[in-house]
Amino acid sequence: MEIKSVGIVGAGQMGNGIAHVMALAGYDVILNDISQDALTKAMELMTKNMDRQVSREKITASEQAAALARIETTTTLTDVAKADLVIEAATERETVKQAIFEDLIPHLQPHTILTSNTSSISITRLASRTDRPEKFMGFHFMNPVPVMQLVELIRGIATDAPTFDACKTVVDRLGKTAASAEDFPAFIVNRILMPMINEAVYTLYEGVGSVKSIDSSLKLGANHPMGPLELADFIGLDTCLAIMNVLHDGLADTKYRPCPLLTKYVEAGWLGRKTERGFYDYRGDVPVPTR
Repeated sequence: MEIKSVGIVGAGQMGNGIAHVMALAGYDVILNDISQDALTKAMELMTKNMDRQVSREKITASEQAAALARIETTTTLTDVAKADLVIEAATERETVKQAIFEDLIPHLQPHTILTSNTSSISITRLASRTDRPEKFMGFHFMNPVPVMQLVELIRGIATDAPTFDACKTVVDRLGKTAASAEDFPAFIVNRILMPMINEAVYTLYEGVGSVKSIDSSLKLGANHPMGPLELADFIGLDTCLAIMNVLHDGLADTKYRPCPLLTKYVEAGWLGRKTERGFYDYRGDVPVPTR
């Protein structure tokens, strides 16, 4: 089937990025969030990011105007049901995702493909709670979406070939690269990345190095563009913890046990950049390590 319209549930960091690239690629976008304030901020951020693309001559001003005009925002979840493709990009909690799908199902068109931008949760399990497991799959974008090239496509046990092909066509139209991943906890990228971040937190927890020394060591010694603790703050420490819990629960291996210090930061509400405090304090002009 040809996908012409895309519904996105969640206007946060991932949702607004997905809306951004979909609209620029010519898709009609319906962006939903429970908060009107979140939708307003998402539109402001997309406008700002597209302004930057125009200034760098990545897109033209007319392309920006056309893209923004293609985006419809709504606080009514069922409005996204009219889309050909729905991408759930809500918080990384399985109960929240399941509730969204359950509310959407009675209103979906028969041909609509349901997907989740989950970075770790079982696609097969999410699909089993819907009326269309064969038309359900994982559609995992990387953050920041307008910049990052990769999209992980994850089949559940029941996902059919036409659904995968339709989603692969969307990725191609976005000018991004698709990686096919099997439906195991955290898929490919986060199966490798999150244990590295968790080990960096253990290194801090055990006093092997400070925040600054750990990040500097990986940037200068391994040529990483960001240190692991800086990256954790960018991703969100709550998201990092949620993924580590999925790995620990799903694979039953103690090597995936979340570091107690990561749990402590999340319990304190120090979630990284989005709360202005994590392994760094972002409330001043320059980020300052918190340990």
